[in-house]
Amino acid sequence: MRGYIIGVDPGALGGIAVLDGTSGELVECVKMPSTPMDILNYLKNWNGCSVCYLEDVGNGMPGQSSKATATFARHNGHLEMALLSLGISTLKITPAKWQKHFNLQGKKGESKTSHKNRIKAWAQQRFPQQKITLAISDAIAIAVYGYEQRK
Repeated sequence: MRGYIIGVDPGALGGIAVLDGTSGELVECVKMPSTPMDILNYLKNWNGCSVCYLEDVGNGMPGQSSKATATFARHNGHLEMALLSLGISTLKITPAKWQKHFNLQGKKGESKTSHKNRIKAWAQQRFPQQKITLAISDAIAIAVYGYEQRK
């Protein structure tokens, strides 16, 4: 596929990763921009021949307050609207689906920190030349999932 594959982990602590749609090479990855305008301005860089895989995390995280859930939903809406306004085709993918594809599901009794560190280690192995942080590791895996689905 020509163009770019964008992977988005939509949380405020998430990130955006962009792969070359032909080679699968990591072009760029960033921590989630902090404001709706920053999100829109960043995504403008990729609004040609791009497709986005946006993590579909449903209604927030278990144990979140209603205020935190509402903030997360609003943030997710900002992402969706930015993608829509730029004409970037968007597919939603659940964490369970991309994690299963790479055998990165949470293990019974595993802490969230341990699980996130396994995803980060996977991304570091996949792209050893790139500095990988927890903020961008899920986005990278989501983008690679999208690339592999489109091959």
